[in-house]
Amino acid sequence: MAVRAVRGATQLEVDERGQMLERVSEMVLDVMTSNGLGVDDFISVIFTATSDLRSEFPAYAARQLGFGDVPLICARELEIEGSMPRVVRMMAHVESDLPRAEITHCYLHGAAALRSDLTRVRSVPDQQQPST
Repeated sequence: MAVRAVRGATQLEVDERGQMLERVSEMVLDVMTSNGLGVDDFISVIFTATSDLRSEFPAYAARQLGFGDVPLICARELEIEGSMPRVVRMMAHVESDLPRAEITHCYLHGAAALRSDLTRVRSVPDQQQPST
């Protein structure tokens, strides 16, 4: 079994604790489902959040999903002019039999626009609102 890194990102609509927990849980579960992973396959996870997100630690959402024994850490994303606001990113180190080229990275909501260059990306953009 090899050690692989898998990435994910999501964008929040507002800096609100409930949405932080919901969107980060969705991202973590999507990474798990897309790569056939269970909690025991995770070695560690690094979460970063943009400086406009202060309502909750992203890692708390993973703790609620059963990541009690997995080392998790949160950090601040670099503040680059013009970068996307309200984004949480993750990089998970996992044990997997998948070849590196078959790892699926998951970018959800507004963050779906961040990595269109990757060959194995599961992008889930926000639903377009119907015009009235």
